[in-house]
Amino acid sequence: MFTKILIANRGEIACRVAATARRLGVRTVAVYSDADAQARHVRACDEAVRVGSNAPRDSYLVMHRIIEAAQATGAQAVHPGYGFLSENEVFARACAAAGLVFVGPPPEAIAAMGSKSAAKSLMAQAGVPLVPGYHGGNNEPAFLAAQAAQIGYPVLIKASAGGGGKGMRRVDRASDFIAALAACQREALNSFGDQHVLVERYVRRPRHIEIQVFGDAHGHCIHLFERDCSVQRRHQKVLEEAPAPGISAERRAEMGAAAVAAARAVGYVGAGTVEFIAEPADDGGNSSDNSDSSDSSDLRFYFMEMNTRLQVEHPVTEAITGLDLVEWQLRVAAGEPLPLRQDQLTMRGHAIEARICAENPDANFLPATGTLHIARWPQHVAFERSDALPRVDSGVREGDAISPHYDSMIAKLVVWGEDRAQALARLATALAGTHIMGLATNVAFLRRVVASRAFASADLDTALIEREHAALFEVPPLAAAWAAAGVAAHRLAAEAALQDADPWSRRDGWRLHGGAQRRLDLVAEGEPAQPTLHATLTRLHDGATRLQIDGQSWPLMTQLLGDARFDVQLGDDRRTLAVYAHGDRYAVFAPQGSALLARFDPIAHAGDSAQEAGRLTAPMPGKVVSFLVRAGDRVQRGQALAVMEAMKMEHTISAPHDGVIEELLYGVGDQVPEGGALLRLGAVDAAVSAAAAP
Repeated sequence: MFTKILIANRGEIACRVAATARRLGVRTVAVYSDADAQARHVRACDEAVRVGSNAPRDSYLVMHRIIEAAQATGAQAVHPGYGFLSENEVFARACAAAGLVFVGPPPEAIAAMGSKSAAKSLMAQAGVPLVPGYHGGNNEPAFLAAQAAQIGYPVLIKASAGGGGKGMRRVDRASDFIAALAACQREALNSFGDQHVLVERYVRRPRHIEIQVFGDAHGHCIHLFERDCSVQRRHQKVLEEAPAPGISAERRAEMGAAAVAAARAVGYVGAGTVEFIAEPADDGGNSSDNSDSSDSSDLRFYFMEMNTRLQVEHPVTEAITGLDLVEWQLRVAAGEPLPLRQDQLTMRGHAIEARICAENPDANFLPATGTLHIARWPQHVAFERSDALPRVDSGVREGDAISPHYDSMIAKLVVWGEDRAQALARLATALAGTHIMGLATNVAFLRRVVASRAFASADLDTALIEREHAALFEVPPLAAAWAAAGVAAHRLAAEAALQDADPWSRRDGWRLHGGAQRRLDLVAEGEPAQPTLHATLTRLHDGATRLQIDGQSWPLMTQLLGDARFDVQLGDDRRTLAVYAHGDRYAVFAPQGSALLARFDPIAHAGDSAQEAGRLTAPMPGKVVSFLVRAGDRVQRGQALAVMEAMKMEHTISAPHDGVIEELLYGVGDQVPEGGALLRLGAVDAAVSAAAAP
């Protein structure tokens, strides 16, 4: 075993690798950018080396600096984590040339699976079933459009060198193909340095099922069962679970055998994942398939790609097998044989992972940036399997900032149960106990997904979120009365903590000859269309309190339970609320939902609508990729106006109403701060009047 390794990554995966290394007695070296100088992964390692400025291309992707850091610190091996350089054959070869062990597969295996097109040709030779499509090297737009027409719409365009949903578009009509192709190629070039794509038949009602494989340098190769990653948004995973619901033992064995065959075809060593797209066997589809398993009673499956690294969702496999996959990686990289044979592997129970991300589900999952003013988790263990407690893998702490330089994931919340029903119940409880304040997150959305009929009944496919849109998005927030009661409870507790024995110094509104009233004017954060909540908190003669909202009044009793938790009784109803305050903002969490509130200041809000009229602003910090209009152009509501790149993804800015472009305020390639006005959009009538004026 190694005595020291360098972890060529950041965030939760760097912390994850460091935790296993520490347990094995292996010292660790972190690398960091300027933005990550105080990051959690830096503190988790024994040593740390700066490798550049904020952007990944200037730090985590600079190969020679990482190799120099490993050599300077005496590291014997480099663990690449996932993302960044983890699937870069050039980096793997550079490590070997520098006398360092690359904790991953041989460069030849990375190269073979690095191109989706080349990998599918290789899989066809190995007898692994493929989705019908074009996987060749001709990327001329007219040629690919002809291939798409021959395949039949809808089709899926996919970046040949990438993953994670980047450089991927579904196209339903021939008229949309060229524009979608250009967007995919541009995003693929920006993300992976390679704009080549492939085109495939879009599988209807697809499930995304992947097999964890492991090989060693002694010729052994096994699989560690499957994971279902079907619940996705923007082609990126949201919830992952193991084992996949509804998979027969026969199908599991067939998929496992196909995955091992794929790994053996490239001489695979280390941890990898063979990803399959699957569809119901009784789904006629829109073309014939070449699967030799089409007679199965449950699913047909097709090879999609192989990720030559550890996956984000590896904890669910660890939970059902009781194994530490990072430990296996280190042992195999050190030349040891696999610890277990295929017939020695067993799985127990069910595990589900939820990705907690900084994003706004109501704005098409637009990534969010900001500071984690509050980041509280349910009672948990970190980076370890536990049958009783949820596991939280995270690379950030309360007070850290989520920046636009890296992806938006805050943490992974993993639960285990004896069966899927128990795991679902534990996940629902764990999500309810996850309290984050300071920026938009998907926690409330995940709670609705987990509670939805489709997910609870394992009616899974990659369009689940779209299918269940009404149930997942059109949900009212925590009732206004309980949101106000939570704020009132926090205010009363804060005032009680400040009071002195001298009644004249109390700050709770006490009066010598009577009670007192105070207004709580609140507005829902991020929901400007919501009316202001006007609540009145009344302290009576006997010290009792009442809360009044819109003419309704209830007795209010509160008790601080500790750690921001309150026992609150509103009328005859009683609940436990968690309430946090930061400045003039409040976050109220209850088992029934949550609310983010701010004190409403009518003076500060005066004129907001006039200032924002006609301005289209950047929803987050990013770079202008292209403008799709020019000054003077007339546009229609919903028309795409500009494309921005942030957090490794492209985001399209569309016209909120019909109008005329008055001015473009930035140039292509410019960095734009959050809220920066990209362009000015005037009314059509105003433009016509101006043109007609003498």
